[in-house]
Amino acid sequence: MKEKIFTGAAVAIITPFINDVQVDFDALGKLVEFQIAGGADAIVVCGTTGEASTMPDEEHLSVIEYVVKKVNKRVPVIAGTGSNYTVHAIELSQAAEKLGADALLSVTPYYNKTTQEGLYQHFKAIAESVSIPIILYNVPGRTNLNIAPETYARLCKIPNINAAKECNLTQVPEIVKLCGDELNLYSGEDGLVQYLMSAGGLGVISVLSNIAPGYMSEMVHSYLDGNTKKAWEMQVACQDIVNALFCEVNPIPVKEAVNMIGLPGGKCRLPLVDMQEANKAKLAKAIEDFKKIGGIR
Repeated sequence: MKEKIFTGAAVAIITPFINDVQVDFDALGKLVEFQIAGGADAIVVCGTTGEASTMPDEEHLSVIEYVVKKVNKRVPVIAGTGSNYTVHAIELSQAAEKLGADALLSVTPYYNKTTQEGLYQHFKAIAESVSIPIILYNVPGRTNLNIAPETYARLCKIPNINAAKECNLTQVPEIVKLCGDELNLYSGEDGLVQYLMSAGGLGVISVLSNIAPGYMSEMVHSYLDGNTKKAWEMQVACQDIVNALFCEVNPIPVKEAVNMIGLPGGKCRLPLVDMQEANKAKLAKAIEDFKKIGGIR
């Protein structure tokens, strides 16, 4: 059995910017403290929601370094270091390890893509270049590339390939069949966490946790503690806010949501733009309704 990097809900934390030019580290520090005080089980920095694809390497690594130091081992810090160029992914991964990240999140190669053999060789090379655990990130909706269950079965034999953030939940039964307890699973879909939990999942890497870390952690731990009825009720109760957070391209809505609850979310970097007014109104209503059931604490 592979050691658990975390159990519960990790936040895929946003990166606040100052006028789309530089990282607002003071704001980022406030967001980190909000997450830890709110009950986040881990922090994922420089992922999709963190707009890592807009960051030059120096900035990318400075954000990882800041979060590692700010968290100071209070919860695990998982650094996004994926790339569609294997050598680049290795360089970022090695640097993040030196900066003190507890684990890495490595996305499938995007745009140029590859074959299943290419995926195996890509992730194998990254894993062999570092000693800390790696969470594979399978998000076909973003990359148009899927890690097949048979490829997971090969990859999980590599000692520090520890887990997968899985967004293609239809293949989870086959993954579990082939990998067993040699691959830990986390949901990449806030609206479908309980489906993964029922397959033995350990939790979620969550966008919603940016505004509701305690709610998401409680939902996962309720399931793990045997209170599946409560967990499912919480899953159903957050569907409207989840839908609102994904009514436009992530992280446009979640940054707006962070601003709406009084935290410093700032704006996204181009090519991402401000929310349309109609969707902003839909998001504001969903937030107010979510507050009424204690979702935002």
